[in-house]
Amino acid sequence: MLATRNRLRTSTDFSTTVRSGVRNGRRNVVLYTATIGADEPSRIGFIVSKGVGNAVARNLVKRRLREAGAVSLREYGTGFAIVVRALPASATASWQELLADYNAALEVTMRRLGGRHPKSAALRSNGTTQEGTQRV
Repeated sequence: MLATRNRLRTSTDFSTTVRSGVRNGRRNVVLYTATIGADEPSRIGFIVSKGVGNAVARNLVKRRLREAGAVSLREYGTGFAIVVRALPASATASWQELLADYNAALEVTMRRLGGRHPKSAALRSNGTTQEGTQRV
């Protein structure tokens, strides 16, 4: 679970990030990244529409993307607003595919913004979730 301070919560936050941010799309996700105050904690928001699937599929995708976002906060803890839009293909994607698409899109957007060079979240997460349990 992301801390409240690390979540985009208002429609204004989402629309500002999408309109003014840098965009990069992959097979499963589209990522929008914008800079915010350098001393502000980075915030992440997720858009998972009904086009992704039923409630069970959408929630699974949200949980997986939320975990990928939490891992990326270790590298980008301050100064960024990120909106992750799940595409319909994400409903059938594995955790590894979602994580790879998320990391690739994040690297491209950060490079375009001139952000810090990311390390792969898959390498940092060491095959476990935040709670320390094995990934399936």
